[in-house]
Amino acid sequence: MPLVVSVPLNTMLADLDETLRSLLKRELGRHGFDGVEIAFDAPAREWSGQLSSPTVNLFLYDLRESHEGRPNEWRSDIGSNGHAREIRPPMLMECSYAVTAWTQAVEDEHRLLSQVLAVLFAFPVLPADVMPARLQGLADRFPIAGRIAQPKADGKADFWNAVGGQYKASLDFVTTIACESGSAFERGPEVRTQTIGVRQSDGPRTITEMHRIGGTVARKDGEPAAGAWVAIPTLGLLATAGDDGRFRFDRVPPGRHEIEVRTRDGGAAKANVDVPGGQADLVLKSK
Repeated sequence: MPLVVSVPLNTMLADLDETLRSLLKRELGRHGFDGVEIAFDAPAREWSGQLSSPTVNLFLYDLRESHEGRPNEWRSDIGSNGHAREIRPPMLMECSYAVTAWTQAVEDEHRLLSQVLAVLFAFPVLPADVMPARLQGLADRFPIAGRIAQPKADGKADFWNAVGGQYKASLDFVTTIACESGSAFERGPEVRTQTIGVRQSDGPRTITEMHRIGGTVARKDGEPAAGAWVAIPTLGLLATAGDDGRFRFDRVPPGRHEIEVRTRDGGAAKANVDVPGGQADLVLKSK
């Protein structure tokens, strides 16, 4: 199987910034914190001296791979060209932000920082409705989690010295986001037809064309129905759906056949499939 590398367009950090900006703007506005700016600059003295309105700063100070919950299984997929692919699992990145509030009065600063803490704590998974469209597809496959008030590996004073700013209260917010590799092993198009030659001992050689058919089984929410039993009763054929919900039957004669699906929890589905023809995709109905 050849390794095919196609590096996708990746704007995940800028999209993550935009998601946090939209989330904080929306949630702060609901509690009267109007006109608050959201910034991502290094909180240095030169930057803070130019502020003219209340500001929440989220400075991205650290990026590193997360080994907690890291996926390690390659994912099967069918490309637009009909070729089956084994897709390399993504790398999970921990993106660490130093979160600070900037106002004229320290009391207002503490109020604003308290509300930011409450917002980020309320959303352990960032909501899709504040994400740019290009990030939503990634978040559907790998939800973007966030943890607020995480301990820093280095001292706070060292951080402020590094950015050239004055020491002040800050929160550490860590998000975990997937970075897809764009590499896959391509197996070529799936074979759907098999030709079997049958020779009878007392007659001429005959050719019987048999077919390979496949499909998927999914639940109502779209999740694969791993382990579902799939059968063609009239032919006595039985298969089991894999972790990705896919199943396959070999040596199926031409014609229309009814496929039945059942699960341990009582889910069921039926569909008619013409052979040869397209694949059968079934959605379970509750018992």
